[in-house]
Amino acid sequence: MPRKRTEMRKVKDVLRLKFDAGLSHRDISKCLSIGPATVSEVLSRFTASDLSWPLPDAYSDVQLEGKLYPSVISKSKKRPLDGNTIRLELRRKGMTKLLLWQEYCEEEAATAYGYTQFCEHYQIWLKKQKRSMRQVHIAGDKLFIDYAGPTVPIISPDTGEIRYNAQIFVATLGATNYTYIEAGRSQKQEDWIMAHVRAFNYIGGVPRLLVPDNLKAAVTKAHRYAPILNENYERMARHYGTAIMPARPYKPKDKSKAENAVLIVERWILMRLRNHVFYTLAELNIKIKVLMADLNNRQQRMYPGSRKEQFDLLDKPALASLPTYPYEYIDSKRAKVAPDYHILYEKHAYSVPHSLVGGTVTLEASANIVCIYHHNQLVAQHTRTFKDGGFTTLKEHMPGSHFKHRFNSERLLSWAKNIGVGTRSVIEWHIHSRKHPEQAIKTCLAILNLTKQYGNARVESACQTALLLERPHRIVVVNLLNNHKEHGTQPVEEEENPVNHHNIRGQNYYQ
Repeated sequence: MPRKRTEMRKVKDVLRLKFDAGLSHRDISKCLSIGPATVSEVLSRFTASDLSWPLPDAYSDVQLEGKLYPSVISKSKKRPLDGNTIRLELRRKGMTKLLLWQEYCEEEAATAYGYTQFCEHYQIWLKKQKRSMRQVHIAGDKLFIDYAGPTVPIISPDTGEIRYNAQIFVATLGATNYTYIEAGRSQKQEDWIMAHVRAFNYIGGVPRLLVPDNLKAAVTKAHRYAPILNENYERMARHYGTAIMPARPYKPKDKSKAENAVLIVERWILMRLRNHVFYTLAELNIKIKVLMADLNNRQQRMYPGSRKEQFDLLDKPALASLPTYPYEYIDSKRAKVAPDYHILYEKHAYSVPHSLVGGTVTLEASANIVCIYHHNQLVAQHTRTFKDGGFTTLKEHMPGSHFKHRFNSERLLSWAKNIGVGTRSVIEWHIHSRKHPEQAIKTCLAILNLTKQYGNARVESACQTALLLERPHRIVVVNLLNNHKEHGTQPVEEEENPVNHHNIRGQNYYQ
């Protein structure tokens, strides 16, 4: 191995101790902990040069080194590297330093650095840059996603009150910082997932990886090494052929691109909107769209061109193509089948085959269709209905004759008739108010079984009062019984001793 060159600091100490202190070569070597041969070499080089001691005050170490070791100057003839171009090219997928060095040598081999020096000089240049380059982002590789901290209030035009605070969704590509921004109603699953779909449509492709934060809509259970992803979020990723790699908890550098993008959005977009009043979410997104285009087309200070120009050059060719059909949000939940062979979703009941009563099924609901699965097999499919308290029942899901025989309409009416006419009328109203009489079985049984607690007479009186109120609902009957108002208005009790006075008119006065 070549011997390491003596530092200029020690070279100056050798000259000082020789010419100012007058020490011998051996004494100088002992004082400076260097070999005598090194002392002799330094003094020989100094004598051979045109320098004299003491050196001028303004004489630098670089100038001294150039005089004592003139071979160093030959390196200055080498062609310097263009660090910005190398860093930009390395973002291309499949690009290597070896290929860039070969292209560098082809321009002029005589003045080119060797491959090792090429890499060393690039690393030296890289360390001097202001931006941290610990993460190398390949074109089309990662999309960093997060929500901005500040929100934008949506105001009611009628009352002037805040209806809700719009959440600002931010997604940025790692290689080019190309950014997508939109306002959503909340950070819930549907808003979170559909914001991804619109982001993919905006950039015109799909990155290889998604790097979100650990919010509940993305990660069910955060973990540094094995996070549990939200099932609906994973379904969306499978549809687009991408993967999800959440940032580690409490490791902001894992999503530093998203953090920087959020900071830029807060400063360059949200601050511009601080004095605006928005009455609808659509109005806010129209304004954000204009400012987002301005942000992506603005010239950058650190990189040549704008984000849009860099995106067209690097990310756009590397992104995977969009699927034929866009993703449609599907809400998934598990439910236990009730005795009436229905499951409840968004305050509406949907039927399943009666053989699954008591079992657990998986429900997947889109904007138009509700699908129900048992052991990953489709057992029921309904058109989605948004009527609260309603029932959607298919005839093929109804139980057989043995179930109807046990709780059919005739038996319920017969049981109610034994209690009283009012009770029978209430049960008859419930049976006829449903599309299928079987749907009223649970409600009718709940009313008839009240006799076990309150007795036949009180239940009959409560049903008659509910009919008079034109509200023969179960809850009305229960409330009348609980409050002891099944007889309606209580009659005024007659006084034991009626008042006898000459000014009081009797009943005969009006005849």
